[in-house]
Amino acid sequence: MPEELALHGGPPVRSSLLPYGRHNLEDDDVAAVLESLRGGWLTTGPTIGRLERAVAERVGARHAVAVSSGTAALHAAVFAAGIGPGDEVIAPPLTFAATTNVVLYQGGLPVFADVRADTLTLDPADVERRLTPRTRAVIAVDYAGQPCDLDALRGLTRRRGLVLIEDAAHALGAEYHGRPLGALADLTTWSFHPVKHVTTGEGGMITTDDAGLAARCARFRNHGIATDAAEREARGDWFYEMTDLGFNYRLTDLQCALGLAQLAKLDRFLQRRRAVAERYRAALDDLAALSLPAVAPDVSHAWHLFPVLLQLERLSADRRTVFSALRAEGIGVNVHYIPVYWHPYYQRLGYEKGLCPRAEAVYERLLTLPLFPAMNERDVDDVVRAVRKVVGHFAR
Repeated sequence: MPEELALHGGPPVRSSLLPYGRHNLEDDDVAAVLESLRGGWLTTGPTIGRLERAVAERVGARHAVAVSSGTAALHAAVFAAGIGPGDEVIAPPLTFAATTNVVLYQGGLPVFADVRADTLTLDPADVERRLTPRTRAVIAVDYAGQPCDLDALRGLTRRRGLVLIEDAAHALGAEYHGRPLGALADLTTWSFHPVKHVTTGEGGMITTDDAGLAARCARFRNHGIATDAAEREARGDWFYEMTDLGFNYRLTDLQCALGLAQLAKLDRFLQRRRAVAERYRAALDDLAALSLPAVAPDVSHAWHLFPVLLQLERLSADRRTVFSALRAEGIGVNVHYIPVYWHPYYQRLGYEKGLCPRAEAVYERLLTLPLFPAMNERDVDDVVRAVRKVVGHFAR
């Protein structure tokens, strides 16, 4: 006899909720922050440069600029790309709103292109269809940790003289055709939010091979001022000039100390994420009412998220009911993402539903399963058991 769902009064798989993502801090992370607190600099000090050099080396880029969040990284990249009033920037709707909010910050106009049906990353063919004489840049998102089709996008942007910005917030450690992400686009942005691969609490980074773009990002994070306090202190000078209208997007030394400690564990974190993803794929592959994530050939997936698609025609319940049933079982499923232009703010700007049919259809069926390095085997087993229990209950 099938188990009664917790949603209907039966015993849950777990007594406490397993979140979809969570940071993983260890004693050496705490020690690194304490050492920084006892040092001479809390901000604009030498630890920032150390983290920048470490990230640049890890991702194979010549330059890295640390900022206060992944959103700040995107904003700095859009600024460095020269986006201004009236400029169009093409981006996918299946992303967090920050990806295109930063275009609005600069007075630009986000233009949404649909995602591929398999990988759910930006579709280069639809990008080309959306180009106009006002297009200045493309922002590609490595959705869930999978690299987007960079060869096609790079070829398209180069032919048209456009800037390619890669939003790699999900994809630290991923590879595309054997090369690490980080310098394959004109500008690549990263997030160090607690649920990402490594964390600085809040934080972000821009990487690039272009010294001029890096310099523009560095000024932008510091009010548009051409020098920082450490540089002026080193040369015993007081004079500075504001050359651009920037923001205070600086990352502190203590956050960078945490980031350095975390970065040293990236390979271990990636290995665990990939192991959990493989467990899910092996244990859930036979469920006809569930589609598992497709992985493109010749990429190394970083597995920030594990998004599955419900085959609703094979279920007697809608996505909301399945979501609620899994939460009742103690599994903190989530949904990534509501199409950006469905948000009320974008609706007030005049964006209409129906712009990107594939992304919209995918959204109605998406669920994100928990995936983070600190998950133990019991946690993974609980997710598998709960998914099979709930999907089995509603299967037609």
